[in-house]
Amino acid sequence: MIDLVVNFDTLHQLYRAYMPFIRPAGLFVATTESHFLGEELMIAYRLPGTSSVNEFRGRVVWINPVGASGGRPAGIGIKMLSEPDSHKHHIEKLLSGELSSADLTCTM
Repeated sequence: MIDLVVNFDTLHQLYRAYMPFIRPAGLFVATTESHFLGEELMIAYRLPGTSSVNEFRGRVVWINPVGASGGRPAGIGIKMLSEPDSHKHHIEKLLSGELSSADLTCTM
């Protein structure tokens, strides 16, 4: 059963949500639903320019509350637990030109 669905329509949205400091990989999911650290969820996401949906099982490792500093959106950071290397590879391939950017992300 899928708990959250995320559509990344642009590379900039994906860049803002990708969490390269989470090992092996992590994604930020904007949500105002209540979640707790350590909670396990099933996430479905679609990358920019694709119609296919990817899924992974993950664990909440980051929480941005409503009203987070810096205008960051409310949501949760999910550490990928199922097939993280495959998801990381596809995401980083798309973001290869963006990863060294100094633009703000949803988390840092």
